[in-house]
Amino acid sequence: MKINNILVAGLYEEIFQKHMPQTICQNFRFVAIDEITEVDLEWADAYVGSAPASHFDLSKLQWVHSFNAGVNNYLAIDGWEKNNVVLTRTICTFGQRISEYCLSYILRDLQHQKYFEELQEEKKWVRNPPVMLKDQALVVFGTGEIGQEVARSFSFFGTNVYGVSQSGAQKEYFQKVVTTTSAATILPEADWVISTLPLTNETKGLFNSELFSHFNDAAFINVGRGATVDEGALIAALNNGKIRKAVLDVVTIEPLPDGSPLWVREDVTITPHISAITDLDEAVTCFFDTLKKIEQNEALLNKVDVSKGY
Repeated sequence: MKINNILVAGLYEEIFQKHMPQTICQNFRFVAIDEITEVDLEWADAYVGSAPASHFDLSKLQWVHSFNAGVNNYLAIDGWEKNNVVLTRTICTFGQRISEYCLSYILRDLQHQKYFEELQEEKKWVRNPPVMLKDQALVVFGTGEIGQEVARSFSFFGTNVYGVSQSGAQKEYFQKVVTTTSAATILPEADWVISTLPLTNETKGLFNSELFSHFNDAAFINVGRGATVDEGALIAALNNGKIRKAVLDVVTIEPLPDGSPLWVREDVTITPHISAITDLDEAVTCFFDTLKKIEQNEALLNKVDVSKGY
């Protein structure tokens, strides 16, 4: 693949110059995404950005690089395989960021922090021993790079970590990985269920009433994609005790509409899709690393299998 002209969706020239290797010979054009024209896209061999611009035309491109880990906004466009366009995504500290996010909410729960804060207001001295991570069972949906980092982090504390994936292939840091269709065999033992799943045809609405019926008073954390969850089924599972609490960093419609009942539930915590915000320095560094591999015809570890969606 020969890349000459690279269109960057965003006015990021300063940060690109900061990380640009001296050997770079490509031409760059930096344009705000809402100002990108058909002429810009016609000029480009490669497109870099967080989202596709309007008039996005795959037939004119050889390579698209997403600043994000998730690429469902790009895959919503038809023609990837037909036009033989390479799609790559950013690999950086997303896994570490998401692990720390999950760890913070789980420790807050196990250490009874809210309980003790309420007791302090009442000036009450009541002991309630914390629960240790080693005594918890964790089920992670999605065993890719991010899911593996979550498993690695919790395994360090002795947590029993199990994985769920489409293939069921065994991965490091998981005691066992099962297929999605076999998830019911491990969910009843889970204290915590974490979804790191991307949005694909297979994962859309995966967390439905049938799947939630196998939860047994577990807490649910979603740091993947909001549309993987049937929110009506989630609310029903909270109501009937299958799920004792939910931490949602992603929801189906973002921002979450004012009228959503999720806002006002005491057993639901909402955060505004911040568990793994893209660091632009990391994203640009990943882009240049990927460009180097493309020029040298090396294997791309961050290449998206468009037939699978990740």
